[in-house]
Order: sequence, then structure tokens, then C-alpha cells
Amino acid sequence: MARIRLLGKLFIGGRLEAITGLHIGGAQTGMEIGGVDNIVVRDPITNLPYIPGSSLKGKMRSLMERKLGLPLNRTIRTGRPQVRIHECEEEETYKDCVVCRLFGVAGENDFATPTRLYVRDVKLSQESREELEGLETELPYTEVKWEAAIDRVTSAAVPRQFERVPAGAVFSPVNMVFNFYSLDGGTDDLELLKGLFQAMELLEDDYIGGMGSRGYGQVAFRNLSLSLKTQEHYLDPTVSPVDLGEFSDLKELRGKEGEIIEKVKETLKVSEEEHAPSEA
Repeated sequence: MARIRLLGKLFIGGRLEAITGLHIGGAQTGMEIGGVDNIVVRDPITNLPYIPGSSLKGKMRSLMERKLGLPLNRTIRTGRPQVRIHECEEEETYKDCVVCRLFGVAGENDFATPTRLYVRDVKLSQESREELEGLETELPYTEVKWEAAIDRVTSAAVPRQFERVPAGAVFSPVNMVFNFYSLDGGTDDLELLKGLFQAMELLEDDYIGGMGSRGYGQVAFRNLSLSLKTQEHYLDPTVSPVDLGEFSDLKELRGKEGEIIEKVKETLKVSEEEHAPSEA
């Protein structure tokens, strides 16, 4: 069993803008809102639409699986639609797997290490809330879009309704936490951090939620900020987190990715050396 020690936590904050209308489906049971066929997920307390952290993380994982050509060998949902993901079954493949180490596995394998990435739910921003309250939309904070499915035999159009958050809405704050671990005195988590940045870019170039092939769900990261809490901060809360910079968008962040990685590497190296357990 590997000896695992937390070195620090990297916090990624920012805003997520809906470039096109956004539909992340909610439960239909007992929620016939205005007769809409396909409703969005809402906070049960505020009734505001939001982006679940599981949707963000799951989509980024799926895109990385596709990018790396990994086998979808584990079924996490049966029936229709069936949901399959990649999960390493052998320790040797796990050691080199960006997806399983970054996004996590079920925990049934004794060789698995802790999940590196946490992704929080993202609320509708206050400014978007106020803006949408001032619009005459069909439903609170959302619009209803009519779609038509065409019968391939009769050519008859079957109309259906989709609730979606209008284009231009902003969800904030984005809050992702990347955990750095030392495994038996070493770490290669910097490569996993690069994988996270790649996954974020893949998401921008793809979509989140449903109906993406019809134009829904394009999003963009804005006003990103990175900060790193090392062991020193948790031992002494007066020690400030290390500021790794602010970036107007993901393109700017990725342009300075090398500088970010080097600063993280040096900070964690110093922290690990200062807190390395003494040999008996």
C-alpha cells in the first residue's frame, strides 16, 4: 500500500458563460411546469437553474476518455440510456491513466489513490438572476424552445418543448479543487493538472447538457483565478495562499500554463522538503 500525503490544494475559480442556450435536464416526476416536456435542473430552495458539479466533471471526463481513446469498460447505469465509462482494472494501467487518477474511480480497487479533482455546483450569478427577472420569459429565469422530431417514414413533425437557460447567462462562482498528493515520497500530479486544463478546453470546444448537436450548451470560462494552499496554510491559517494569477479567459491561462506549472512545482517542492517526515 502506497504512503499517501497531501501536499496542497489548488483552487480554480471563475465564471462560466452560456454562449448558447443551456439545457441540463431535471427530474420530470411531479414537476409539470407549464406543460414543458423537458425541464432544466433547479435549486429546490431558490428555484434558480444551476450547473451541477457532477455534470461539469462528468462531461470533462467523457471528453478526455474520447481524446485518449480509452475503452468504456464499466457500466454505471443500465437500461436506456445506458451509461458506460472507462475505469482501469489493473494497477499497471492505472499508474499511467490520466482519467482515472484525475477524475477518480469507484474505490473498489485497492490500488486506487484519492481522486485529485473536486467540482462544486455552480449557481446562477446575481447579475444574471437580476437580468432574467427583468425579462418576460415563459418560465422563471428560463425560456422555452420548440423543437420538432421528424418521422423518417411519414415525414410528420412531432413538436416538443425544451426549457433552457438563455444565451448570455453567467454561472458563478466556478469552484474546482485540485489535490496534490505525494506517493511514497514523489508526485507526478503536475501532469494530471495539465490534463485538467486540456479537459476544460475540450469542454469549451464541445458542449454541456443536452441537445448539443442542435446548438445548445456551448460555454466559456471567464475571469479565472488560481491559488494554492500548501501545508503551511493548514498548520498556520495566517499564512496566505499562493497567488498563481488571474486570467481573463481559458486561452490566456493556457498560454501561461508553463509558468503556472513551474510555480506550483517549486512551491510544492519547498513545502514537501520543509514537512518531510524525519527518518528514524
